[in-house]
Amino acid sequence: MVFNFFKKDNDSSKDNLLNEEPQQSKGFWGISVDNLKKIVSNTTQSLVNNVVNQFENAEELDEFILDDMEDALIKADLGVGVASEIIDTLRQRKEIKPSKVKEFLRKSFSEILNTAGSSELSYKNGELNIYFITGVNGAGKTTLIGKLANKFKQEGKKVLIAAGDTFRAAAEEQLNIWSERANADIVRRDGADPASVVYDAIQKGKNENYDVLLIDTAGRLQNKFNLMQELTKIKMVIDKNSPENLRECLLVIDANTGQNGLAQAKVFSEAVNLTSVALTKLDGSARGGIIISIAKDLKLPVKLIGVGEKLDDLRTFNSEDFITALF
Repeated sequence: MVFNFFKKDNDSSKDNLLNEEPQQSKGFWGISVDNLKKIVSNTTQSLVNNVVNQFENAEELDEFILDDMEDALIKADLGVGVASEIIDTLRQRKEIKPSKVKEFLRKSFSEILNTAGSSELSYKNGELNIYFITGVNGAGKTTLIGKLANKFKQEGKKVLIAAGDTFRAAAEEQLNIWSERANADIVRRDGADPASVVYDAIQKGKNENYDVLLIDTAGRLQNKFNLMQELTKIKMVIDKNSPENLRECLLVIDANTGQNGLAQAKVFSEAVNLTSVALTKLDGSARGGIIISIAKDLKLPVKLIGVGEKLDDLRTFNSEDFITALF
């Protein structure tokens, strides 16, 4: 059985709240549980309250209740597979009463997130750290790279960005603007072969002792073959020239796309060996349940979350804090 009920738990107003957050024990990359509660409040309503509140006073979990609960979980973007598995477990566990469903969901979600792997972003001091960033156009990939560059710069790191999406001039220009805002360097050659841009960036990163190299990539799904071919070629350049420095193959997903984000992820998984996920636009989204689906279906940990439009609105993801805020 997948879920162990008795397993121990191992818009502008939001922007203002985030900016007021004290940088105490959570550090620059962290976020307080109180602020996280505000950010995931819509997800809490859709994924927890809508599922639990209407059933917790019932005497038994009959088939009608279980069917309604499964529908509610699916509507909350938990995913059909995960929702069905949870309901099947409840169906078999006759001792779990409606009043205990909330606790059961909390432990189930926690177990799924814990089995996906560590949510800590991989980094090694004294070496070049390469982050290969993928995702569809519009997911917030370029913005995330700018924010991530800013975070590393704030930590005193020497940061370089590779403009690997050379197909769209707008993409390179946008990335250039973000690099200037973050005070990071950039390797940009408009219209050039993306793999050659990445090669040049790797050589520059190693020769000039950069701490971080962030590689932007194309995200066009209209022609799957060309996208896969391009991403695979870039990955081969990294593997040939600096495999020991590759820290993350990170997929950027827009939280508002819900289950469509998982469908997109399968395309990128075919091209590169993904290691983690960054979830953008989580603030105000009611579809945060996709975090559970990502962990369950992709076997990937969420490591970064975007919580606003400003340069410093990027946080590390903490599964325990997320569960606490969610419930």
